[in-house]
Amino acid sequence: MSATVAAPARVRRTTRRNFDQLLIVLVLLACWQGAYEYAGSVAVTSPAGTVAYAASMLGQMWFWGDVGATAIAFAYSLLIASVLGVALGLALGLWRFAADVTEPVLAALYTIPKVTLYPVILLLFGLGLSAKVAFGVIHGVIPITLFTLSAVKGLPPVLLRTARAMRLSPVQTILWVLTPAVLPEIFTGLRVGFSLTLLGVLIGEMFASQRGLGFLIINGINLHNVPLTTAVVLVIVLAAIGANVALLAADRHLRRQR
Repeated sequence: MSATVAAPARVRRTTRRNFDQLLIVLVLLACWQGAYEYAGSVAVTSPAGTVAYAASMLGQMWFWGDVGATAIAFAYSLLIASVLGVALGLALGLWRFAADVTEPVLAALYTIPKVTLYPVILLLFGLGLSAKVAFGVIHGVIPITLFTLSAVKGLPPVLLRTARAMRLSPVQTILWVLTPAVLPEIFTGLRVGFSLTLLGVLIGEMFASQRGLGFLIINGINLHNVPLTTAVVLVIVLAAIGANVALLAADRHLRRQR
């Protein structure tokens, strides 16, 4: 009986959620069209014009070369930020005193505007892939660390006491106790780190590269090529939304499984 009652409720929730999402999209498109009508093509292209330009751009080999450059830098950045962030979060969470000391320091460091670090990054890594990867890592690693650290600190103390009673080593405690217990929270941190790492890579390409989607954006701005700039931004936004929807679905699945 309860399953019969719950099914229509789920359908109503899904329908309402889909309607809300459609309404948000329509409002954004209306605002975009309104901005075009107000400012004209010198500032922004219309939604229809942007979609048409983006469609033609997707058929050009030069565009996919820039997509590949961004994808490679982003893959390296996300891998480094994820491994380093999760490892730091788990290790610091295992030692509570170190976590209490380090957490406010990391939070304070993350509030520093990243633009102030760009000259240092450029001097250390120069122009090219390494600088883009560094930009991406410094944007993504601290949020992933903080999410993981916060998840470990929120665990019931009995888990760590049990691990000590079983005489597990720190590495065994991290692998067999902490990681499975906080896996959904770790995935949430990775989902947030995904977006911030992508942002860092794109900004890095604006300052420290001559290839990639970020370079196309800044090059379009410098040449006052409004259709190119708007179309590239649209492609990035749609790709990021699609990736985040998939990651959010996986996040919810992990939480239901737990």
